[in-house]
Amino acid sequence: MTPTAHTTRGRRIGLLGGSFDPAHLGHVHITLEALKRFDLDEVWWLVSPGNPMKRRGPAPMRRRMARATEIMRHPRVHISDIETQLNTRYTAQTLRALRQKFPLARFTWLMGADNLAQFHLWKDWDEIINTVPIGVLARPGERIAARTAPAAQIYRHALLKGRQARLLSIADAPAWAFVNVPMRDISSSALRAKGDWPS
Repeated sequence: MTPTAHTTRGRRIGLLGGSFDPAHLGHVHITLEALKRFDLDEVWWLVSPGNPMKRRGPAPMRRRMARATEIMRHPRVHISDIETQLNTRYTAQTLRALRQKFPLARFTWLMGADNLAQFHLWKDWDEIINTVPIGVLARPGERIAARTAPAAQIYRHALLKGRQARLLSIADAPAWAFVNVPMRDISSSALRAKGDWPS
């Protein structure tokens, strides 16, 4: 079902953006963990037209959407190409458009610890963290690198600790939580390198 302003009213929605080139079981795993750890009603996969920070373009959108839909089958997860529809390329732009389109939804941005380490390089990153709560999911052992990231240091006062992470989806920004999640040793780049996902 396509989300509308009516159906998203009061819903706690996690947003997981990326090229999903290709989507894999690691994405599925962190999505299910995010639903549980941050007390979300649903998660939207935002399959992006392309990552502005990567030189190489992704596989065609139709293939990536089909793969994502095939691998992520869950009633509370929505696979979306809304960034293409909205004609947005940067996260801050997308969030502005989503909040305008779904004004009564409560969005939480989801990211991996590797993204937190470079978050301060994103366009309008400080607007993002002051707009929506951010849930960071990390493999055990990534905690130190992520915690010393510039964005983490600047906003350390807004960190929800321990069991407070479950309150993230109803927290007012700026707020962020960091949870360790045992992850599968798999990545999109590794699948491409093995030839499992030809360009």
